[in-house]
Amino acid sequence: MEINWNQIETKWRAKWDESKDFETNPNDKPKKFITVAYPYPNSPQHIGHGRTYTLADVHSRFYRMRGFNVLFPMGFHYTGTPVLGMAKRIQSQEKEILDGLRNIYHVPEEDIKTFVEPIKIADYFHEEIKAGMIEMGYSIDWRREFTTIVPGYQKFIEWQITTLKENGKIIQGSHPVGWCPRDQNPVSQHDTMGDVEPKIDDKNHLVKFKFEEYIFPVTTLRPETIFGITNLWVNPNTIYKKIKADDEKWIVSEECAKKIEFFGKEITIEGDIAGSEIIGKYATALHNNQEIPILEAEFVEPAIGTGLVMSVPAHAPKDYQALMDLKAKNHELASKIEPIPIISTEGYGEIPAKEICEKMGVSDQSDQKLEEATNELYLKEFTDGKLNDKCGDFQNEKVQFGRNKVRDWLMENKHLEKFPVLENAPVKCRCGTECVVKVLNNQWFLNYGDEEWKETARNCFDEMNILPNKITTEFKEVIDWLHERACARQQGLGTNLPWDNDWIVESLSDSVIYMAYYTMSRFVNDGTLKPKNLTKEFFDYILLDKGDMSLAVSTSKLSEDVISMVKKEFQYFYPVDSRHSGRDLVQNHLSFFVLNHVAIFEKKLWPQEIVVNGSVMMDGAKMSKSMGNIIPLRTAIKDHGADPIRLAIISSAELLQDADFNMDSVTGIQSKLESLLEECSSLKASDVGDLEAEDKWILSKTQGMIAQVTEAVEKMRLREGLHDILFSFESDLGWYAKRVEAKGRDNVSGILHKIYSSRVAMLSPFAPHVAEEMWEKLGYTELVSKSKWPEFSKESVDATSIQSEELLKSTVDDIANILKVTKITPQKIVIYVNSDEFKSKVYRKILGIMVGGQNNMGVVMKELIADPQTTDAKKMPDFIQKVIKDLHSESEEIKSTKLESEEFDEKQFLSAELSSIGKKEFGVDIEVFGATDENIYDPKGKARHARPFKPAILIE
Repeated sequence: MEINWNQIETKWRAKWDESKDFETNPNDKPKKFITVAYPYPNSPQHIGHGRTYTLADVHSRFYRMRGFNVLFPMGFHYTGTPVLGMAKRIQSQEKEILDGLRNIYHVPEEDIKTFVEPIKIADYFHEEIKAGMIEMGYSIDWRREFTTIVPGYQKFIEWQITTLKENGKIIQGSHPVGWCPRDQNPVSQHDTMGDVEPKIDDKNHLVKFKFEEYIFPVTTLRPETIFGITNLWVNPNTIYKKIKADDEKWIVSEECAKKIEFFGKEITIEGDIAGSEIIGKYATALHNNQEIPILEAEFVEPAIGTGLVMSVPAHAPKDYQALMDLKAKNHELASKIEPIPIISTEGYGEIPAKEICEKMGVSDQSDQKLEEATNELYLKEFTDGKLNDKCGDFQNEKVQFGRNKVRDWLMENKHLEKFPVLENAPVKCRCGTECVVKVLNNQWFLNYGDEEWKETARNCFDEMNILPNKITTEFKEVIDWLHERACARQQGLGTNLPWDNDWIVESLSDSVIYMAYYTMSRFVNDGTLKPKNLTKEFFDYILLDKGDMSLAVSTSKLSEDVISMVKKEFQYFYPVDSRHSGRDLVQNHLSFFVLNHVAIFEKKLWPQEIVVNGSVMMDGAKMSKSMGNIIPLRTAIKDHGADPIRLAIISSAELLQDADFNMDSVTGIQSKLESLLEECSSLKASDVGDLEAEDKWILSKTQGMIAQVTEAVEKMRLREGLHDILFSFESDLGWYAKRVEAKGRDNVSGILHKIYSSRVAMLSPFAPHVAEEMWEKLGYTELVSKSKWPEFSKESVDATSIQSEELLKSTVDDIANILKVTKITPQKIVIYVNSDEFKSKVYRKILGIMVGGQNNMGVVMKELIADPQTTDAKKMPDFIQKVIKDLHSESEEIKSTKLESEEFDEKQFLSAELSSIGKKEFGVDIEVFGATDENIYDPKGKARHARPFKPAILIE
């Protein structure tokens, strides 16, 4: 049955819209508040974006069917500079961006002309994204929609930022930030090309050396190693700059001179000096007046640090190898230099850098292995190393503590300055400019470096559910390295800082607790609340339960009834039960989401769960405009249907893996859904009647599927759950069809209707449109999205029917395998089942031991002998070994089911059930004997080999 996807999807979206199914208000049901990171509308969503939103929608639909009152809202994030940069690029007629708008996103020419105004870009793509979300079938309460520049939301942000300042979380000071020199603004992930969060390493410092009338500033991450310096390295091919930095004269690379302008220093260029002119001379270490020779090294990169490097060859593999290379050339000055060891580390001798270079077989200073050697040694020395007697007052200090003490000592004596660097450079602003580190003075910062705040956030992470769990360590690492972060900027769309209107709240700082605004946005949208009503006292009373009703009434000019209604809504829906987002937001938004919640709200309102997913690849490659593999979501829906796209995204990977999307999988899913719809169209509800063996089995297997899928969806293992519904269960249905056909039955429509009803109901959150169509074909008048999720019933599982049917299946498979190997045409098939009670008793004893997780022959035998009822098993080691092997090949589920079920008569069951399927499969009658029967036909003595659940087989 070929499906017209767009027609079906339009039909069911209209029904959902008509019945207002997803518009959620407080009621008597338990609630689930599920949110997903709202989109930034500077382009339409593509298939990659569809992953996070689809996962959140499946989650929402699942909990709705489980009887929860689910709120799943959506807003649009206009704040920030991306649309400003985009408008500038369009204004300057930049080819790349115009080609993308015309050829990938198919934006009409008349709309592109308006894109010189940033707000027009955001408004256009807002509507485009929203239309795509509706077409994807997302079960969103659109009454709560807002953008981050509407007056109501701006009032909320003013309250949020003021509350953080009052709580001591916002400070004013000088701190390093990622910076766009062109836009003159701090940048964060939303502002950069490729959505890269600028990562600042503020542990980098400048150590000062004197050279004639100049200062040589040299960057280091390890200030404690100054006691082991033997020389400085300079690149002979670099032209360095003589500059005046404030009141000091410095020699640095040209690239460095440009960087330190952003550190608030007044820089004057005074001239050039070639690296070759400096080599062979001496500099003086300010901390101890030691004379230090300057040697040549072409590995020194002018773009890194200051273009000058200090050499600690006892502890830096690169320095050691560079020194050895010079010595090998009989370099006069280098030959007089010996490494100075200053750190003692267990497992290493006096010169650790020498040892590790020799161990790794490093050949020269260009050897790639030096990077690995450096990382290994630095980590070992940091965690286990101690400073030795050459380090003066710092002797016996552990490196991890001594480092900071040496740094502070150098700083107090003005021998060291901070030199923050962009760790993940190059990072480009959306305007195309390469970002730098800038030290902002008198800027407003969220004090994420505060250790007490970090600890509260860690406690929240410890108590919340994080899916998948292994991502928890990434959150902890982010909290550890986070430091002060600029929360305001001077350009872009957004909300003015309430106490300083020259500044705008930064885009990630205004998107941390907006989930709380969803609970009241519908009242703003319908006019019940106006921006002027949204006072600080109103928000304090509603969100923090602070102040009292009379104060909220007098300042907001709202009635008690309205305020009570809004407060009830917030208290009913908060906290957030599940927050969905992509892995790229772990390092910023998701961590800030937790930090800001713990800073503002009481513990009972902290987030309950975070769900993190990987990104989406297209045919194994990352999606990018340059690769030409970006497919806008609406284009994909139009061409292939929303449900096939949803399922292709879900089925291509588990949660944290990067999903590899391809069109072949979409085609396969379309075919699968078409055949499932056709099957539903042929089934009618009817009385089930008396159940035969295969009926009890398939109904029990259906219960197993319900349990597995429910658990998978609860844990957001959606790929696994979908695979169970669509594919794994097919093999069970195939066996059932064989059994029914072999018996010539025509009375199974009622049973299949019952099974397919469960199957379609569970498919509904994944493929909501076509599931509604299937549900209708099954004869239901209510919507499947409003039906109850199938409940697992242990009472409905017939363990004996499962183990007996497994016996039948394995017996048929064994016969087929024998025929395949022997290639004979059977004239007679005889089955011998175990009828030895002692063997059965031993089998059940072994089964019990193995379900407990044990399968060691010696241990099993010991337990058998220790039990008086099975002690004679020591006489039959061959039998025991074979039983262990039989059970080892079975799933834990089957073993557990066998243990739970009552023993049954194998002979009686196979005699009754094997004849029909055997005749159908192999074309001959099959005889069944108990191994100890008196009148047994056993010309080849096969019967003695029969074991419980492993009949012996004779084929003539």
